[in-house]
Amino acid sequence: MDRRKVVIVGGGIAGLTAAYYLQKEKREKQLPLDIHLIEAGEKLGGKIQTVKRDGFTIERGPDSFLERKKSATRLAEELGLEGDLVPNGTGQSYILVGQKLHKMPSGSFMGVPTRIRPFLFSGLFTLAGKARAVLDVVKSKKETEGDQSLGLFFRRRLGNQVVENLIEPLLSGIYAGNIDDLSLQATFPNFYQLEQEYGSLIKGLRKTVPKPQKNKPKPSMFRTFRGGLESLVEAIETQMDEGTFIKNMAVDHIEKKSDVYHLLLSDGTVQRADAVVLAAPYFSVQRMLSQYDFFDTFKGMKATSVANVAMTFDESAIKKDIDGTGFVVSRNSPFRITACTWTHKKWPHTTPEGKVMLRCYVGKPGDQEVVDLSDEEVTDIALNDLNQIMDITEKPDFSIVTRWYDSMPQYSVGHKDRMDEVDRKMDEHLPGVYLAGGSYRGIGLPDCIDQGEAAVERVLQYLHL
Repeated sequence: MDRRKVVIVGGGIAGLTAAYYLQKEKREKQLPLDIHLIEAGEKLGGKIQTVKRDGFTIERGPDSFLERKKSATRLAEELGLEGDLVPNGTGQSYILVGQKLHKMPSGSFMGVPTRIRPFLFSGLFTLAGKARAVLDVVKSKKETEGDQSLGLFFRRRLGNQVVENLIEPLLSGIYAGNIDDLSLQATFPNFYQLEQEYGSLIKGLRKTVPKPQKNKPKPSMFRTFRGGLESLVEAIETQMDEGTFIKNMAVDHIEKKSDVYHLLLSDGTVQRADAVVLAAPYFSVQRMLSQYDFFDTFKGMKATSVANVAMTFDESAIKKDIDGTGFVVSRNSPFRITACTWTHKKWPHTTPEGKVMLRCYVGKPGDQEVVDLSDEEVTDIALNDLNQIMDITEKPDFSIVTRWYDSMPQYSVGHKDRMDEVDRKMDEHLPGVYLAGGSYRGIGLPDCIDQGEAAVERVLQYLHL
């Protein structure tokens, strides 16, 4: 059998997953396969970046992955990292509404109540707001045609107060976007299915979410690695064949010539490939394949910019310590931070004894200019906001500000249908070329790993290997 060559464009976790599982298949089945991954930057991992400093382990991008989505744990086990997996420390989380911290109502799932009593006793809502939300139980399901925004869906089910004071701060924290633009079917189709099956989100979740066991601590939902998420990237990199990775190299253009693809690189050379995995952002894909007008749909897609600042202190600097793991901020609050993780409590292994690490996120929809401020200004904004809740008497021992420009793709209403149409057109005009990554069908680590695995299956099927 002739040797085949697969080129992966983009060295984030989706691209790395594709490279790893292709090589695994190659080794186990002795496939005549050459694998190259081309990364425009000098480092692999995309948004996964871990910094070690003065005994702290600091994540500049994501800090964990959702444990119930199994692909990330499975990949870690295959790489021999299962012994390094660490669960998050559990504890009280809060929502900042106005200028007051409120406890997250126990028994809520992504902000939707599954237990009525904690919800009714919460100070997050007025009596009218609570009454409106409980209508979800008696309100019959509403058949809807096509997609709709998360905001529209949840307001229809639970009312404005629950959306603005509970659901939106949680979901906006995940997608860094406006839930009145975000697509229900592309982000949380399970809520739509609950409505259709049970006629009520509250009823549906009470039927399907496991009940907490009495006298048992709240289970941890997230996992990371003792040495930081970059451990996963490093483990993949060390297990790949020498010469797999080509760094500091962009792909400028991709041309189909007969049954082979020619990739023009930024140094003027050309790579030939029998199949291609595009694990790059949507705007890069549109640029590389600009001759195909069906990628023009990506021109209308948006991405938001976000920044975060990790600040370290001696624990004596925090005069008003709060028992919990962090808080999210409602849009009605006069703050520029959108969330804060008390990292030393949520991830105790990251912080030396006697020290505190706080990680704040900035960049609400409509406040994107904050990302362009200096490190000192971003840090001051975070400290000023925190000092309205916590009494911090000193400047940080050090702080690390990270900016992610156009890094959070926004799955606006109709996203899934648009992606399905792009996939159909690619099968017709670009057979053997597949998309994977956060721009397309899920932004979390397990979602990107799933997409990398799916691309591998399609590549092998296309190449008849």
